[in-house]
Amino acid sequence: MKDINQRSTWSILSEIDVSDYIEKKGNLSYISWAYAWSKLMEKFPDSSYWFGSVTSYGETAEVTVTVKVKENQHTMWLPVMDNRNNSIKNPTSRDISDSKMRCLVKAIAMHGLGHHLYMGEDINPAVANAVITHEQEKEINDLLIKTNSDVSIFLDTFKISNVGELKATQYGKVMGMLNYKLHTPKPKTK
Repeated sequence: MKDINQRSTWSILSEIDVSDYIEKKGNLSYISWAYAWSKLMEKFPDSSYWFGSVTSYGETAEVTVTVKVKENQHTMWLPVMDNRNNSIKNPTSRDISDSKMRCLVKAIAMHGLGHHLYMGEDINPAVANAVITHEQEKEINDLLIKTNSDVSIFLDTFKISNVGELKATQYGKVMGMLNYKLHTPKPKTK
């Protein structure tokens, strides 16, 4: 495995499996800002963020945040909205604060952590239904062998009949899970 200094921030952060930390509020799936920030700091403790000015659009508003990880910097924006994705009219300071922290998580996702939560946000149906490439299929099959994974359980989990049917949008999650399994020490048995 490459040294952390030789790997991109994206490859490191996108491999982190956040599935156990996904929460639901209304129709939104999210990870908490505290979890996202702690995972980012574990890998890149010199990371930083800062908020831009709140932009007002009459009765509604939008927040921005910039997250810097190593030499990479991403700025994201988010309307001040409720749990149904509707803009809040005349938002309170609490509404704005909550949106800033949701926006922080979104900006961290631009670096790779939990990015799959946003895959359906603006995704073209053709992209959503695309399957992995033959090279990605070979890579996953090789990791399934190296990790002594039960292929039938893997296929059942993703509701597919062979690895080649895996959606391209699931590739990062699968690689993160398999690489984690590959590099996690096995408990010793007596």
